[in-house]
Amino acid sequence: MILEAKDIQSNWELFIANIESHITGERKQKLLDFYKQYEERIMLMPAAHKKEYHNAFPGGYVEHVNRVVRCALKQYDLWAEEGADMTTFTKEELVFSAINHDLGKMGDENEESYIPQDDKWRREKLGEDYKFNTKVPFASVPDRGLFMLQSHGIQYTFNEMVAIQTHDGLYDVANEKYLKAYMPEQKPRTSLPFILHQADLMAARIEFEREWLPKLKGNVEEQKKNFTLGDKVKQDKSPATKSKALGSIKSEGLKNMLDNL
Repeated sequence: MILEAKDIQSNWELFIANIESHITGERKQKLLDFYKQYEERIMLMPAAHKKEYHNAFPGGYVEHVNRVVRCALKQYDLWAEEGADMTTFTKEELVFSAINHDLGKMGDENEESYIPQDDKWRREKLGEDYKFNTKVPFASVPDRGLFMLQSHGIQYTFNEMVAIQTHDGLYDVANEKYLKAYMPEQKPRTSLPFILHQADLMAARIEFEREWLPKLKGNVEEQKKNFTLGDKVKQDKSPATKSKALGSIKSEGLKNMLDNL
């Protein structure tokens, strides 16, 4: 998928508007200053390095984050309607976590995580339009994102830390210590991590469907056009094949039935 320049710009404006609308206090300005500093890099970032993943194209990161914010706010209303205890976190904590959940994908102060793939074979055969920048020391996406916020003096609450840390749910085994506890006292004291994970999962799934389902449907239609079961039966109905198959059958009744086909 390719986003036009005007779409990339409008997505960025919405991204900043979400900070303006939902974040309060001193950290609002610190967040705005942070994203202004890295505006060009983040505005053009993909959300992933490989086409098979979601939003792996210029501008894909911001579009994904905006969708997660929208999905999170809708999930907030759904959880409230169904009786969840919404006093255990604030809507600001939810939006802050959604805006920054994938921040670690940006890289570090000097280097971006995803750079253009210069290997033609990997680009054409593996669908890798980007590759990981080996100049950036390894860290998980949540860990790097939280570090980047902390290193710029942007404070976050305990709720926000756990939500960002576990936004991939149990798809990341590192989250089992938070999400796979059996004792009540070890379970999260708020539904915030679950709401954020559901919003992120919903956004990523929708992005997958938008890009890949039409292609997969097209492949199925093409296969149906080029191959039918009748074609296969005709190919295997040669006298030699039929004689060999009948010779392996012991039941005379079954053999006579098949011989007449």
